[in-house]
Amino acid sequence: MKASIRIQLMLMMFLQFVIWGAWYGQMSKYMVTQLGATGQQVGNAYAAFSIAMIIAPFFIGLIADRFFAAQKVLGSLNILGAIVLYFLIQTKDPDVFFWMILLYCITYAPTLALGNSIAMQQMVSSEKEFPAIRVMGTIAWIVVTNFVGFYDLGDKVTIFEISMYVSLMLGLFAFLLPNTPPKADKNTSLGQILGLDAFRLMKDRSFLIFVISSVLICIPLSFYYAWANPSLTDAGMTNVENKMSLGQASEIIFMLLIPVIYARFGVKWMLIVALLAWILRFIGFGFGDAGSSEWLLYLAIVLHGVCYDFFFVTGQIYTDNKAGEKIKSAAQGLIYLATYGVGMGIGSWVSGLVADLYTLPDGTKDWTSIWLVPAGISFVVLILFIFFFKNNGNKQVETAQ
Repeated sequence: MKASIRIQLMLMMFLQFVIWGAWYGQMSKYMVTQLGATGQQVGNAYAAFSIAMIIAPFFIGLIADRFFAAQKVLGSLNILGAIVLYFLIQTKDPDVFFWMILLYCITYAPTLALGNSIAMQQMVSSEKEFPAIRVMGTIAWIVVTNFVGFYDLGDKVTIFEISMYVSLMLGLFAFLLPNTPPKADKNTSLGQILGLDAFRLMKDRSFLIFVISSVLICIPLSFYYAWANPSLTDAGMTNVENKMSLGQASEIIFMLLIPVIYARFGVKWMLIVALLAWILRFIGFGFGDAGSSEWLLYLAIVLHGVCYDFFFVTGQIYTDNKAGEKIKSAAQGLIYLATYGVGMGIGSWVSGLVADLYTLPDGTKDWTSIWLVPAGISFVVLILFIFFFKNNGNKQVETAQ
């Protein structure tokens, strides 16, 4: 890959994750503080992102894989998203906010898979070249969350204003990215047009195991995104956004280690290690406080690198290796559908119900009880995962490394 193309792709990834990082982890605090939202309303807002993720692969299969170059679709969606954010900023009612964030997420969700597809189609070896590109997204998340934390913007509408302006920037910049023309020919079937061909990948048992595991672990993951910020704030931690960015710092380390670990241990063991890390981090959130046990909160934060990279980044590489040349965009959309769509959609809804269930009459939350729920779910997933491989799929995944 030429150095100039690598720089373009790194900048694309940086801008894309500034847009997301500016508001995603802080939205719950903003909704509760500025809109007076309940736990269920917050959960519904996060579920809006998952609904958009379910729509995304069909949109990508229809547009990016068949009719238009991926970089042009990426640019158009970001410009449209900036327009939607302008109107979202004016919204003060939490129920109306749900519809606005849903509309925005429908414009943003497809861009994640599109960005991956644009990058990977310029590569010879995605498992070696992609982590160095994708790490810029993590750096972007660190930069924007530290900016938000330093200026105490976590509960301000400014988090969406940042996304609006950067969306416009990326929208214009995207048209300068390397040309990534549609791969499907004019004789493709309706199923191919809708991106349904990517679902055939699940006929491969190892890939099916990976998808199911990713869906299940995304249920507890949604608790982290929706409630970590207010939980840490209530625990007495200061400068929460800045300290949460330590999770993305650890993400950089593990992301750069992926090529070595992926080649040495394969998908199965990476998933098992990640599942163990999920259990530990939720216990840390549940029992830590800003006093003598603050180290538990820091442990929970920095474990994010193992938890996220070993599922999402590894999954994107694994999916790219499994996909045929003509369905790379649709295949990336599929893995986002399974994780951020189905898994986190269920998890967002459940997390909102759990948060309301453990909210005391005076409005305070029993965070220990709340965090024990995703810890328990993660433990069950780990047990089921190990049992399944021991009895059914071990050799299949060992040979799919």
